[in-house]
Amino acid sequence: MTEPLIRVDGLTKDYVLGDNVVHALAGVSMTIEAGEFVAVMGPSGSGKSTFMNMIGCLDRPTSGSYWIAGEDAARMDSDALAAVRNRRIGFVFQQFNLLARTSALENVELPLMYANVPMQERHARALEKLKLVGLGDRSDHQPSQLSGGQQQRVAIARALVNNPALILADEPTGALDSRTSVEIMALLQQLNGDGMTIVLVTHEHDIAAFASRLVMFRDGRIVSDERQAPTSAAGALRALDRAAEVPA
Repeated sequence: MTEPLIRVDGLTKDYVLGDNVVHALAGVSMTIEAGEFVAVMGPSGSGKSTFMNMIGCLDRPTSGSYWIAGEDAARMDSDALAAVRNRRIGFVFQQFNLLARTSALENVELPLMYANVPMQERHARALEKLKLVGLGDRSDHQPSQLSGGQQQRVAIARALVNNPALILADEPTGALDSRTSVEIMALLQQLNGDGMTIVLVTHEHDIAAFASRLVMFRDGRIVSDERQAPTSAAGALRALDRAAEVPA
């Protein structure tokens, strides 16, 4: 039987704030198989961001276990967690986090620089990922020369450049207009169709609808975990194009 890409059992995370203890996660258990597209939702303070930090190896739980690709991340020290992040996980954030005076190609190369990959290989791999996200002809452009959607595509290319097993996307459409948001979700669906595992945190139900599984958090617990027929982002884009052609 194949090991799930992600398995968490009884995961808890407590934060001490003065005399109070906040139970950010209260015994979360779930598995995510390789190739799934999972949306995580919940109100502010529900635990969804803490959960994202845990599975992204950005923090360690107070108790419980977390396995990624068969590795026991809950027992790792900071250096080992950093190594897992670099090898296994690509991150996409709401605010893109691109270096302003650096080209798209150089932004995508950054994780490879940290991994001491030789320059020629860095260039080739970064350009390959820019082409994958539709920006092969924008490799020399700085972020200020790109639209918000193009900047997010650069950020996605950067997340992909180390060939991770998992993409964690934290509100990736939060800074984008409606059409550009659908374009980014179309790209994520394409990547998922090619086999990439994606976990998306969002507060927007219409964005979560593009995933094939929806997990709802409340008060540090999972309150629902359901499969769903995903909205087709490509179909949504076609509908937007048709609507734009209709005379006012």
